[in-house]
Amino acid sequence: MTKKQQFQSLTPAALYARVSSDRQDVDLSVAAQMRALRDYAEKNGYAIAREYIDEAESGRIADRPQFRKMIEEGGKATAPFQVILVWKFSRFTRKREHAVAFKSMLRRKGIRVVSITEHADDSPTGKLMEAIIESVDEFYSENLAQEVVRGMREAASRGYFLASRAPFGYNRIKVSDGVKDRPTLEIDPDAAPIVQEIFESSRRGNGLKEICKELNGRGITIRGKRWQKSTVHNMLTNEAYTGTAVWGVKSKDDKAGDPVRVENAWPALVSRETFDAVQNGMHERAPAQQRPARVGSQYLLSGLLRCGVCGKPYSGQAAKSGKFAYYVCASLLREGSGSCTGRYLNAERVEDYIIEKVRKRILTEETITELVTLVAEEIDALAGEVNGRLKAIDAELADVETRLENLYQALETRQLPIEALSPRILSLKARQDQLVAAREEAEDQLERRRADVPTSREIKGYVADFREFLMEGTFPERKALIRNFVKGIEIVDDEATLTYTIPMPQDGVTRESASVLDFVQSGPPR
Repeated sequence: MTKKQQFQSLTPAALYARVSSDRQDVDLSVAAQMRALRDYAEKNGYAIAREYIDEAESGRIADRPQFRKMIEEGGKATAPFQVILVWKFSRFTRKREHAVAFKSMLRRKGIRVVSITEHADDSPTGKLMEAIIESVDEFYSENLAQEVVRGMREAASRGYFLASRAPFGYNRIKVSDGVKDRPTLEIDPDAAPIVQEIFESSRRGNGLKEICKELNGRGITIRGKRWQKSTVHNMLTNEAYTGTAVWGVKSKDDKAGDPVRVENAWPALVSRETFDAVQNGMHERAPAQQRPARVGSQYLLSGLLRCGVCGKPYSGQAAKSGKFAYYVCASLLREGSGSCTGRYLNAERVEDYIIEKVRKRILTEETITELVTLVAEEIDALAGEVNGRLKAIDAELADVETRLENLYQALETRQLPIEALSPRILSLKARQDQLVAAREEAEDQLERRRADVPTSREIKGYVADFREFLMEGTFPERKALIRNFVKGIEIVDDEATLTYTIPMPQDGVTRESASVLDFVQSGPPR
């Protein structure tokens, strides 16, 4: 294949990147987004035809300069691209009605919007998943620039401390490194003795609960909070206390390389001998079957269940080599019995209960039809706004044209000299051109706002797809689907209160309670 043939076989694509002025909109920088998009285009058979960038622009509004330009060029009879690549669907727009309107218009022109980090193909099921992604922003993917990774590796290899917060017992300070200041650690004289006491207590054979109980009983806090087992465990396994800088151990990126370790990077609080002795002691005291890490993919309701007694979230846990699974209040998990009266929940039963609730209460033709109607109504409202603007433009344009006609008549009848009329005519002509352009833009927007409301048959298909996802889909698909409709679940004694993300069309209910006595138990399986 010649280079010319190879180039012609590539699909022309537009790259779109955006960062928001909203402080809560924490995302990749424009430069990092564009690097990721260009790399994706090169590896997946796309030829970059256009690049559009909006900086300090909110995704909640559609009136973004480069976004508007991209949509206009995509709406032309001969669009310069067939695909729009974005880092995430939220970069394209954060408002569902905008997504429906603009993507519908682009699809009629044969143009697809593709997220390079959130998979959704062009089938009906893929479109359904794309809608879920846009609604809850569930699937997030880290995309770190290689230059940043290399810079951090270089700084770590020279013994600098890269974390944003110093371990308890240290203060984070800056030291001069040529023209830049680099972070490192110095000993906090007030907190250091507590750290050394914890290590010595563990070395003597005391467990995490005993250490927490001792510290909390004496009124000693860690940054104003009570000590918990996880806090003590993280401290006892942190090599930073030996003066060792460690970076990249927890990285999931295969390209990140081996971890970086630098001895004597800062003053040590405990000796290597003490640290190793503590690790061996904790390993020997650990049960034969260690409690598995709380991985989000193991428990369907993680993040949704909350204890109504103390307000802490429920976490999924396994016992007896994985034979049993249950949800337990975080207070009980971290501080032990007596810290909360919350009950243990049988994981399989509570998950089945919520799935059945969603299936019967939400995934019905009536509910989905109502949701579709709501989206259509919002789009119609936007179309009404554009239509009102169009009428105002037409009224002003008619006034400008009348004024121009009067000036032309005065010029023809020589009522005033051309020197006196010329500046006014030029000014009105410029305004006329602006109004004509504004009218064309409003008409174009009005055309884009027209929504194709699905038929009853299509809605039945959506309901069937939703139900199939709920019962047979992958774990991320099922989790995202539940979160799209269920905002939270609060458990108090033997009663569960569900809060929905939308009012139920049947009765307008947003919260409802039910007994969950059959999956509540007083403690974990013995």
